[in-house]
Amino acid sequence: MSKALVAYFSASGTTAKAAKVLAGAVEADLYEIKPAVPYTSADLNWTDQQSRSSVEMKDKRSRPALADGDAPVAGHDVIFLGFPIWWYVAPTIINTFLERYDFTGKTIVLFATSGGSGLGKSSEGLKDSAPGARILEGRMLNGRLDPAELKAWAEGLKL
Repeated sequence: MSKALVAYFSASGTTAKAAKVLAGAVEADLYEIKPAVPYTSADLNWTDQQSRSSVEMKDKRSRPALADGDAPVAGHDVIFLGFPIWWYVAPTIINTFLERYDFTGKTIVLFATSGGSGLGKSSEGLKDSAPGARILEGRMLNGRLDPAELKAWAEGLKL
């Protein structure tokens, strides 16, 4: 596998932990996707219809601003892209990230964390934001992760 990048968004730290284990397992560079305005616990209250995350997820055109624009995407052919599952899909900041860079000819492997759901329709909701990229469904990375098992999984992908 060519040198990979693990890029991730983590609102509460759970996805960050998974991304770090994955990056170590596949010997990839690591990049955190940070929002220009960090999410507070009130912003993440999915039971509040007026919370920031609820409002963003209701609007498919929502594109939360990024804190920076210096992700090292250009130097990598394979990007493992991680995020927490919000409302059965990727948070819209992932669309912001994909639309910020050119992923033409790159392979994007999705991974996610969730308290109870799978990847849902995440790839479907992201494909238009990364024209020219190949997006692979990937997998959920919940709970205790085994680096050797993650390495074997990554090596088994058709990259």
